[in-house]
Amino acid sequence: MSLANRLANILYKIAAWLESKRNPNDMKSKFVDLAPTDEADKGGVYSEAILFATNNAKVSNIALTGPYGSGKSSIIQSFLKKYPRTALQISLAAFVPDANSGDEDEDERVSRQEIERSILQQMLYGADANKLPLSRFKRIQSPGVWAIFKSLYIMFGILALWYVFHQREAIVSGNFFSPPLLSNWINVGSFVLAGVFLLMTIHHFYVASFGLSLKSISLKDVEIKPAHDDQMSILNRHLDEIIYFFQSTDYDLVVIEDIDRFEDSEIFVTLREINRLVNENAGVKRTVRFLYALRDDMFVNTDRTKFFEFIIPVIPIINTSNSIDMVLEQGKRLELNEHLNRQFLREVSRYLNDLRLIQNIFNEYAIYMDNLKTDGENLLNANKLLAILIYKNVYPKDFEQLHRGSGNLAEILNRQDELIRHGENTYRAEIAELENRLEVAERQTPLDLKELRQIYAMALIEKLPSNVVAVSLDNRAWIPVQQMISHNAFEEIIGSSRIFCRMANNGWKQVNAINLQSEVNSQKSYEQRKEEIENKAADYKKRSLRQIHDLRSDIAALRTTKLKDLLRLNAGHMQDIFGNFGDNGELARFLILEGYLDDTYYQYTSLFHSGRLSPNDNKFLIQVRAFVVPEPSFPIDNPKEVVAAMRDEDFRQSYILNVRLVDTILSDGGSYRDQAQKFFDFLSSEFESCEEFFNAYYASGQNVVGLLSGLVKAWKRFVPTIIASPNNISHVTQVVSKLPVTLLKALARDFDELPEFVSLNLPEILVNSPELEPERLALLDFEVKELAAIKEHSEIVRVMFDKGLFELTLANLEYAYQAILGESDLESLHERNLTSIRSTGNPPLIKRIERDFDRYLHEIVLGLQENSKENASAILEVIRHDDIDRDDLREFLGRQTTQLSSLEGVPEDFHAMLFNESVIKPTWENCLAFMESEGFSEDSLIDYLGRKLVRVAILEHPVPSGMDSKQLRLFLFAADSMPDTAYQDCVFQTKVATDSRRSLPPIPRESCH
Repeated sequence: MSLANRLANILYKIAAWLESKRNPNDMKSKFVDLAPTDEADKGGVYSEAILFATNNAKVSNIALTGPYGSGKSSIIQSFLKKYPRTALQISLAAFVPDANSGDEDEDERVSRQEIERSILQQMLYGADANKLPLSRFKRIQSPGVWAIFKSLYIMFGILALWYVFHQREAIVSGNFFSPPLLSNWINVGSFVLAGVFLLMTIHHFYVASFGLSLKSISLKDVEIKPAHDDQMSILNRHLDEIIYFFQSTDYDLVVIEDIDRFEDSEIFVTLREINRLVNENAGVKRTVRFLYALRDDMFVNTDRTKFFEFIIPVIPIINTSNSIDMVLEQGKRLELNEHLNRQFLREVSRYLNDLRLIQNIFNEYAIYMDNLKTDGENLLNANKLLAILIYKNVYPKDFEQLHRGSGNLAEILNRQDELIRHGENTYRAEIAELENRLEVAERQTPLDLKELRQIYAMALIEKLPSNVVAVSLDNRAWIPVQQMISHNAFEEIIGSSRIFCRMANNGWKQVNAINLQSEVNSQKSYEQRKEEIENKAADYKKRSLRQIHDLRSDIAALRTTKLKDLLRLNAGHMQDIFGNFGDNGELARFLILEGYLDDTYYQYTSLFHSGRLSPNDNKFLIQVRAFVVPEPSFPIDNPKEVVAAMRDEDFRQSYILNVRLVDTILSDGGSYRDQAQKFFDFLSSEFESCEEFFNAYYASGQNVVGLLSGLVKAWKRFVPTIIASPNNISHVTQVVSKLPVTLLKALARDFDELPEFVSLNLPEILVNSPELEPERLALLDFEVKELAAIKEHSEIVRVMFDKGLFELTLANLEYAYQAILGESDLESLHERNLTSIRSTGNPPLIKRIERDFDRYLHEIVLGLQENSKENASAILEVIRHDDIDRDDLREFLGRQTTQLSSLEGVPEDFHAMLFNESVIKPTWENCLAFMESEGFSEDSLIDYLGRKLVRVAILEHPVPSGMDSKQLRLFLFAADSMPDTAYQDCVFQTKVATDSRRSLPPIPRESCH
């Protein structure tokens, strides 16, 4: 049996050697052992120092000191490889069990005993039992090859004793030994064998008696114990065993490692005493030396020099500054450097200063990586897997608790909902504050404009006489001074160069106010300051609305926010938890706050099984079954499995209002047609209660197009409902920006309220969707109410302007004139609006005016009080529009200072109006042409001729020599105010007599001759 066992062991070693040779490269590249290496001291410096100490007769206690993980064990192994004599290695790399007692002194005593017991066990049980036959510590001995012969010897010895015992009478009588010849060899041999066997048996029991130890004898109340039983030190108690051990063995060097982990310096006193006693014992013929591997901080100050005769410092092979090289080396060994983030390795290596720990992390990485592959592919994040394994090795207890949902990391993950609620409350408070400020600003803006008016009104009043009761621009329409600030003509008053004042005694006076605005502010006019106030209010409103929109998006996105971002937002709430990690808390803080440890840990800590539910999925279903509606952004990791686990009726309930679930249902219409239909039915029936879901889905959903398209097709009242919703801006923004073009165009055609709503709220819509395509807005066929309000969206402004989709207002024309067309002379636009616009030659702008010319003339041109310098072509353009109101045309013509040179191109219906408003130049040709036209009006001509400008014009132009009666009548009426000489010259040139006195218009008596 023994031979067979030995042969089997030899064959096993040969097979293992052949297996290692078959593919050695793969084994080396994948795993490394954590045992100390015997090639650590390549320079031989440490070995030389240790050898010096072991050859020095004065040195008995040697210390090899260095930080934890500095390579002390490897240096010892490298030395022992070259050491010519035998050495005993004692390693205490095991943790002492905790004592049950709460007394501190008893804890220390038990700990001390455990340490000494471990030293004694490794010392005595490490030697061959046959070399220590007198030891009281008995060990099991395995029978060897000679056990067979020993058994035969015992058997024959017993038989010999039995035989001799039965022949005792013959032995006494002497007949047993006769005859003393070879023929009597059986008797003689049996007697000799029996005697030798009996002697050896007695000797064996005598020697064994030295190892007996009386521990306790109890006779009811009487108990006998050895005197040394109450001694605290086990080594002192068994000192004779230790000395006997060194007497019976040839060890001259005892290497003791890891004894420093117990933080008990008293043990060194005991070991030093034992070393001294062993070396002074006469039975030990050699010098026995103890070599300790210790940390530098094991002794305070210079105390260590009292214990050791020689100290060898070890320079660490790894620390926080060069650990990155060790990490990269391990990554290179596993061919991971391309998959691992170099910055992450550089930062995390600062927390790893133990080479064995790093090696073990990457050993486990190789195993985890191969086992966690899904369908042969490694789809997991390599950095997160490495972070999980670092966490596992540095915090093994917490990692084990994590599987049971407890521990520090689990507590942080369990606080995720609390962090989300806190973040939501914070954002909602900010939204409420912004809305409150916005409301205050809306009320404040009119007050600012009122204050601006008061400033200019006071400046004007200072220029007026003290007893003024009313002011006027034309000495006709009087405005009481008390009502001037709120009057519609206030801006005209402060912009006028002269103002009429009515005194308390009904007298009036003209006041020069040409420098009023420059005296108030020499840099800016009233209009500029008014525009700044309005723009400031508009910009503040727009900025606040954008902030509110962003905060609402943040609220919707909180449920999908990564754990690291939540923790950073609530850093003050996490101090206590990170403190629970102990001295290595900084590493945990780094891994968690950088996002390498989060709620996806389960993917890296357990094998994947198709169809499994994650903890989040299971939590969601538990809440559903408990009739608790989870948040719309509740994280679901395997939505298809959750959908499969839900009941049919769940899709008609609020449980379906989850972003990930809706994404899954909408992404596969074929597989989830019934679920989608139930979902849309629920939305259409419970729209008001689904606002929170819509906000969340607009912010983080992946198929907003599918959601809106499905609702439009399944619900006819969708558009009116969203416009009536409190969140109408958000809904309409998504419809305009996401809905397919064909559906959007159809909605604009079928629902007039949609384009109207977009027109009224376009600035707010663009705040919510700044990347909105201009072509989508053009499809709605609405007019932008204020181009300046969307000036930040220049592309949209340009498209809407080119298509003429903007309201015809003075503000829009001014903005287009300056910002789009690049003109700068606003004064020209105010004094000759149509002329300036026509001079730009911009077809879209001109076409837009032509489309609503009647409105343009009434609201813009006539709204500009200073618009009186239109050129002749612009005046003709206005006159040629036959669809405009006659009163508006008459007012327009009455304001113009430019006169037409002739009636050419003017419709005859408007000839009389031109003469009435003096828009035609006063020439004989024009007057005669008017008299010959179908639109001739004698009253108009008479009124025209009665004006001073006409009379001057007639004097300056030669009178026709061949006047007919009509011309003569015209001449005679105009001659009323002529000087006599001029009148006589004109009469003498006339060759035609009047038909009768009656046909002439009334003329002065002195002219009758």
